[in-house]
Amino acid sequence: MSFIRSKRLFSATICFLLSFFLCSCANPSAKTMQTATLFAMDTVMELQIMGDETLLTNAEEMIRNLEKKLSVTDPQSEIAVLNSTGKNTLSEDTFSLTQNALSLCRRTDGALDITIYPVLKAWGFTTGQYRVPTQEEIDLLIKNVDFSQVELDEESKACSIPENMQLDLGSVAKGYTSRTIASYFTENGVKSGLINLGGNVQCIGSKPGGTPWKIAIKSPYPDSQSGIYGVLEATDTAIITSGGYERYFEENGETYWHIIDPKTGKPSHNDLLSVTIVGNDGLLCDALSTALFVKGLEGAIDEYKNSNDFDMILITTKGDVYITQGIRDNFLLSSEYYNASIHTIEK
Repeated sequence: MSFIRSKRLFSATICFLLSFFLCSCANPSAKTMQTATLFAMDTVMELQIMGDETLLTNAEEMIRNLEKKLSVTDPQSEIAVLNSTGKNTLSEDTFSLTQNALSLCRRTDGALDITIYPVLKAWGFTTGQYRVPTQEEIDLLIKNVDFSQVELDEESKACSIPENMQLDLGSVAKGYTSRTIASYFTENGVKSGLINLGGNVQCIGSKPGGTPWKIAIKSPYPDSQSGIYGVLEATDTAIITSGGYERYFEENGETYWHIIDPKTGKPSHNDLLSVTIVGNDGLLCDALSTALFVKGLEGAIDEYKNSNDFDMILITTKGDVYITQGIRDNFLLSSEYYNASIHTIEK
């Protein structure tokens, strides 16, 4: 018996609504913010700024243009052409993103691998036609998962990949997009704003009244009454969460989610249910939220202790929460999870 469920849009929308409510209701002046809502990159997005409404129109166009370049399902996109021909000259945006993504693949020892796309397709996570591939099929596909085989030419902006290899920048695209939009807004005088790309949040400054934004961290538990695990106060930072609850299906009593371990070609199952990365760079946060989910609790803690450019909130399968020292005082559990065991991770 097969039971299929895709919760990506639903969970992203709920997380957005909750974070927007928490961000705005405590401050009446937030109502004067200019707001735009759109559907792009397979999710609901909302942009809020204290600034010229024209900036929102331009930002929407920027998002649409990035989607056209990066989509793996649009046959005319730069990535789709690369995947079908093995080589393509990329725009500055796509080349820069690919270059940065490869750097993060190396940094995480392949826990993030942008060449995972054929495996994702085999599981149906890019098409919605979910299935469990055979071990033989996975073994064949995993042979072509190797980010180190991607070649970039800085001068010509060309990218080439071996036969049977395909790229997917979905694990970093929204983080790159939020970083790009945030830079555009700040360069044009925006001092206060919130960019929410389907739960992928980037804060610009603080709320209009000068207090921190309050961002809801979604509960990874399907039986949650409120949907909120806790609230993080944040200013001028990105907050990006990855969890198996975002998109998954069930078959014969087994749950399979979309975060694939590049080393096994199967959904990553370890001691983590949710990883939230907090930092200045949305692209970095997006990449690490996926990679550290794959690495598990011990691997995530090791990455933090050897880095100085992010903080994190980890929710484990045992119901504990691990929070790094940089944001411990800014995080508050919701009443539903008031008795969860909190562990502070220190350097």
